[in-house]
Amino acid sequence: PEQVTAALLAHLPATSGMRVRREVLGDAHVDRAAARTTGFTRDFQDFITRYAWGEIWTRPGLDRRTRSCITLTALVARGHLDELAMHVRAALRNGLTPDEIGEVLLQSAVYCGVPAANAAFAVAQRVLTETAEETP
Repeated sequence: PEQVTAALLAHLPATSGMRVRREVLGDAHVDRAAARTTGFTRDFQDFITRYAWGEIWTRPGLDRRTRSCITLTALVARGHLDELAMHVRAALRNGLTPDEIGEVLLQSAVYCGVPAANAAFAVAQRVLTETAEETP
């Protein structure tokens, strides 16, 4: 019984993490990531799903909109532009408006630097344009 309980508890973050990951990033993105997973990257994908999505994004202390604002700012600060594009889409899915995303990026200019925010605005503009074109 203890081994079964331990196995079930170990499985919960992965299950809830995959559910949240799909809700925030969308099925298409998660399916592409799964299709690109190799033996070399499998443990990393599991790590992301269990801990980022299953342990952090599921915590009750902040709503998803707030988590998206924090994530956008962190990605701007570190210059992770590919991840920023993915999380601009996620922020929209989490209910942020384009104007709110712009406000997050504008504030990031003060704390992360104007060049970082400039690059982030370019990425966000591209994503917002693509998203508008995808919407019927």
